[in-house]
Amino acid sequence: MAKWEHTFDAVNTEFMEDESYNEDEELEVKLQQYKKKFIECDLDMSGDLNLMDVKYMLEKLGQAKTHLELKKMIKEVDSTDKGAINYKDFVQMMLGPQSGVLKKILMFEAFAKPPEKPTGVPPKRDLSSLP
Repeated sequence: MAKWEHTFDAVNTEFMEDESYNEDEELEVKLQQYKKKFIECDLDMSGDLNLMDVKYMLEKLGQAKTHLELKKMIKEVDSTDKGAINYKDFVQMMLGPQSGVLKKILMFEAFAKPPEKPTGVPPKRDLSSLP
């Protein structure tokens, strides 16, 4: 995967130098997070997110989809018509104005984690607070 990191860093630099993204103060942090997520989900280490990689990513988030839905999601952002999402397409999807299903799912990844259980003494209740 080391060979891809150099390519991904070059794409990140391209986005950092693009004037249309200058307003985003956290751009560098976001790009590093996107790179990490992309590398984590690229199971076959091909440098692209293919059907199985996207399937793995969505299943990991508890959002399993059919193969037809996955193909539609990939086609929505695939600029090369290879049937896979390259890193540049992935970053454009995440930073761009169009919000596809995949982008929404990734944005709400934090909600896939179980909520924290409250600690301490529970509040006092009386009969009027019961349903």
